[in-house]
Amino acid sequence: MNKGTSSERRKDAHMGAELAEQRFEDVGDFLPEHTFECGQCFRWRRENDGSYSGVVSGALANLSYAPYAGEINRGAITVRSGLFADDPVRRERYWRNYLDLDRDYTAAKQMLAANDKVMARAIEAGWGIRILNQEKWETLVSFIISQNNNIPRITGCIESLCRQFGARAGRFGDREYYAFPAFSDLARLDAEDLAASRLGYRARYIVDTAAAVSLDGGAKLESGGNLPIKEIESYLLSLPGVGPKVAGCVLLFAMKKTEAFPVDVWVKRVMSRFYGMDENNLHAIKDYAARHFGNCGGLAQQYLFNYIRQ
Repeated sequence: MNKGTSSERRKDAHMGAELAEQRFEDVGDFLPEHTFECGQCFRWRRENDGSYSGVVSGALANLSYAPYAGEINRGAITVRSGLFADDPVRRERYWRNYLDLDRDYTAAKQMLAANDKVMARAIEAGWGIRILNQEKWETLVSFIISQNNNIPRITGCIESLCRQFGARAGRFGDREYYAFPAFSDLARLDAEDLAASRLGYRARYIVDTAAAVSLDGGAKLESGGNLPIKEIESYLLSLPGVGPKVAGCVLLFAMKKTEAFPVDVWVKRVMSRFYGMDENNLHAIKDYAARHFGNCGGLAQQYLFNYIRQ
């Protein structure tokens, strides 16, 4: 429950920007390192004090979590950012949605772990994972970049792309942060213009996808969360460089389609090793997820993905 927010604006010496503080009390089922380092996002960076800094909706933000004394799974989240600095109602609503604070993760975990010892162990290992509700365009490009790539390199490619073509968002310590470039900006480029970001064959996919999304001004992409999952999945799969795994990640991490169950090499591995499935039978894996995990398939995927990587 949110027990009050601060609407006071102030100048932050580290960030060099006017920030507003948003605080959420009595938050459970959340640990920043679980949520920000589980592979669902790539722009949150851990600071020496344990807080995380990143760029969200073009604005620099810093998030910290303080567990209550004597408790592991209960504490307070404090976010400082320039988003809606003069509008505490919109600010509270935005971060509550972004951090998925209205979902009952305890109930979801109990459902997933019932009669499933593997899932119970996976949940124990990643108990603090929450599904972030991220920006759709940024998520789409980020997971195009993620194909056949590892997390450190994905992060480096995204940061390079933002430095080259995104607006400056602010500074924290000795690090400059940049907003994610708009699809309208990338649509005007050639693949060769992205060479400095070392995207390889993905550069062509990104500029072509930017051009495709620009055709309707991003309307279809932005409305995706309100459309039936099959309809928006079909649209995503029509975009250059987007296969089932990338589409599934966008559905889950940007469109609130928590029934989505993205399958990559790690998920294939966990389904083979612990559930005895043929890792090359994508249809069977997704059918199993739909029958056993239901609308919590995306949460199950994150717990299993985190578990097998550990």
